[in-house]
Amino acid sequence: MNMRNILATLGLTAGISIGIMTPAAAQPYPARPVKIIVPYQAGQGTDVATRYLADYLGRALGQPIVIENRPGAGGNIGAAEVARAAPDGYTLLMGTNGTHVLNPFLYASVPFDVDKDFEPVMLVSTFPMVMLAPASAPYDSLADLQNAAKAKADTVNVALPSTTARLVLELLKQRGVNSIRAIPYKGSGASMTDLIGGQVSLAIDTVSAARPFIASGKLKALAVTSLKPSALASGVKPVSMQGLEGFQVVAWNGLYAPRGTPPAVVQRINVELEKVLARPEVRQRLLDLGHEPAGGSPADLGGFARSERAAWAPLIEKAGLKAE
Repeated sequence: MNMRNILATLGLTAGISIGIMTPAAAQPYPARPVKIIVPYQAGQGTDVATRYLADYLGRALGQPIVIENRPGAGGNIGAAEVARAAPDGYTLLMGTNGTHVLNPFLYASVPFDVDKDFEPVMLVSTFPMVMLAPASAPYDSLADLQNAAKAKADTVNVALPSTTARLVLELLKQRGVNSIRAIPYKGSGASMTDLIGGQVSLAIDTVSAARPFIASGKLKALAVTSLKPSALASGVKPVSMQGLEGFQVVAWNGLYAPRGTPPAVVQRINVELEKVLARPEVRQRLLDLGHEPAGGSPADLGGFARSERAAWAPLIEKAGLKAE
């Protein structure tokens, strides 16, 4: 065989080898650790639940799940980071009703488009908010709080560590609960510390963030924001049963990927997360943490978020709410 034939044969062999190796080299998702950005401080309700679920989801996917906290601007900073991330399934967002429902109406501008920049993956959980006071506070109900606020205007203040907490306060004001001064916080950790220490009179936060302090006897719950009594806050009367009929604010967590993430990747995460949420021990633990497990398809989350925006937009506009 002359040199030209030898080279041609070698070239053909190399081409065949490359053709065989290329599909094998394309590893199935995920081939490396996956990052979930939580757009709030560590220790807040969304963060606690996400870290718990990440362990199970990581095992299901066969790769570690790394949680990164990117707090700030009511969740907008972390959400924007995911919106800009490569759409490959390796950077996800644990979004909330703050990032995907309320913030677009509260902020003059947000650095992302909730419809165009994200791929919904799954509604993970829902949970009511709870109104908290130090155990030694002189009020045990919403009526007690109203009387105290009216007796000494602006001496009762409330820590608001999230956008949802602020919405709860504004809706309370619309319904006649006035003379309570708002104190914004960047996260639950600092607000709980100040509440226990007496620097603030009240706090509005998630059940999950409040539970350890209620259990230890350091704080007490005055009201919960679900329409009906919630198993997540046993024995705590809803605001709707304390004179404000129909009052309801329910927060939620939803997993998102950057827009353009391959449908097969989104579906893989959805399927594995659905299995995780179906595990009895996971469901019970989420309930213990103050989260009602949800689930469903990516389309379900997309439609739910759109319906939430349609419901809250007119209320926010009427109240003239703006981010501080």
